[in-house]
Amino acid sequence: MPAPDGFAACALSGTARTVPEARRFTRATLESWQVCAGLADDAVLVVSELVSNALRHGFRTPGAEGENTAPAPFCNAWLALTRQETTVLCAVSDAGPGAPVIRPGDVLAESGRGLHIVDRLSESWGWTPPDRSGKTVWATMSVRG
Repeated sequence: MPAPDGFAACALSGTARTVPEARRFTRATLESWQVCAGLADDAVLVVSELVSNALRHGFRTPGAEGENTAPAPFCNAWLALTRQETTVLCAVSDAGPGAPVIRPGDVLAESGRGLHIVDRLSESWGWTPPDRSGKTVWATMSVRG
C-alpha cells in the first residue's frame, strides 16, 4: 500500500469548543490538500458526528457500576485525517469501551442520528474492536472532481 498523500492529527480537548475546533481543523486540512468543496463539506459533517459521539461516549471514566458518569481529567481522544490517492479517511480515537451502535430511526428523538449521517455520507465506516485503550471509529470518502 502506498504512503499517504497527506496526514494530519489533533488532540480533542473534551470542552464545549471541541466539535467546532474539529470542524475547522478538518476544513483547513482538506483545503490545504486541495480536496473539492463538496467532499470537504461531507467530511466536516462526518467528523462532527464522530467527535460528538466521542465526547458523549469516550470522554468518560467508569462509575461504581460500570456506567459512564464522570468526565475524564485529561485528553483521551484524537482526530486523524489522511488522504491516500482518491480516498480521505477520517478517524476519531477515544477511550470509551463500547462499540458504536446505529439506533433505529426515530424522527422525534433529539439524538441518535449521527451514525446514520456517517453511513450516508461515507463510502464505508467502522471501528476497531474496543480494548483497554479504547477504540477508533473511522469513515472513508472518495475524492470527487
